Amino acid sequence: MSSAPILIDAAWAPGGHRRLARGALLAVAGSLLIAVCAHIKVPMWPVPITMQTFAVLLIGFVYGSRLGAATVALYLAEGAVGLPVFAGGGGIAHFAGPTGGYLAGFLVAAALTGWLAENNWSRSIPLTLLGMLLGSAVITLFGFAWLAALLGAEKAFLVGVAPFLVGDAVKASLAAVLLPMAWKGLPRIL
Repeated sequence: MSSAPILIDAAWAPGGHRRLARGALLAVAGSLLIAVCAHIKVPMWPVPITMQTFAVLLIGFVYGSRLGAATVALYLAEGAVGLPVFAGGGGIAHFAGPTGGYLAGFLVAAALTGWLAENNWSRSIPLTLLGMLLGSAVITLFGFAWLAALLGAEKAFLVGVAPFLVGDAVKASLAAVLLPMAWKGLPRIL
């Protein structure tokens, strides 16, 4: 069973021997987008509200499961080696601190939203909204589980889940409008 076309392939068709270079360029550009969005934030403790999750999920939807996950993996590697790509800077310590679970969830969520895109979930408002909410739930569950191990379940919910629910809904709604609009702006593909 072949998957449905994804947005990036419709916008920029992969070309034979240039496919690897195209993928590398897209992964670097996507990791830079996530890094920029990580610094668009509303300060909170222990985890700030950022546009980072929006970028992670959007990249999954636009790039598909494999390139989306590879892009997030590149972003995480950039942060692990100390580049200031995370909301709180860079370094391996971020994976052991309060944001560690969220960072791990990014990879799974990008793969999930990419898979959903490969199954035509990025072309309609209701499916895109549901897909973004599912991706957000994955990130939240990973973050909650990690925070619960560090802080206890009740405190983890109060500081690591509840404050982000409205923001996640707003980001999901934004993507639910943008992605179907992007598809409509492209020439018809089979």
